[in-house]
Amino acid sequence: MALLSLSCGLDEAGRGPLAGPVTAGAVILPPDFPLAMLNDSKALTPKKRAAAEAVIKEKALWGLGIVDHEAIDRMNILNASMYAMQLAFDMLLLRFDDWCTEHGIESDRAHITAIADGNTVPPVSCPCRAEVKGDARFFEVMAASIIAKEARDRIMVSYDKAFPQYGYAKHKGYPTPAHKKICRELGPSPIQRLTFNYL
Repeated sequence: MALLSLSCGLDEAGRGPLAGPVTAGAVILPPDFPLAMLNDSKALTPKKRAAAEAVIKEKALWGLGIVDHEAIDRMNILNASMYAMQLAFDMLLLRFDDWCTEHGIESDRAHITAIADGNTVPPVSCPCRAEVKGDARFFEVMAASIIAKEARDRIMVSYDKAFPQYGYAKHKGYPTPAHKKICRELGPSPIQRLTFNYL
């Protein structure tokens, strides 16, 4: 009996913000996953995205990678994004064998391939290709984008509680006029990406 080939989606959230981490998701979907609930995370309402995340975490095999603002400043945002995808994939692999057994899937790690959103292939330990707009075209990449986006939003809401004057719960660190204005008035926050133009 041939072993089943499994496709892992990879995507990141947080390349554009001026503060906070970049996160990445890695997801392998089971054959019976309800695909109709998936879309690019940016195209879903917060309520639908949260509902989809819950089902992904219940049914799919997933991993999450987080690279903080200091590492982003050291290695640049592209390299940090690729590293976050690598971390997410490595986390996914930790549960691969158990997940396959739980779902009655005959496969092994040698039969995993990956699709990364964008035009750069991350250094994951399986064959991988990059697909521009992959988060709008491939269900496993959509699921990875949801994992990454939901995780990053929660992190930024937690930072809002620590540094409420910066408004992170509202803009999530993105370069809004209000974000830049408060940085000019108060200086950079403790989670600012100092290599970005935050002013």
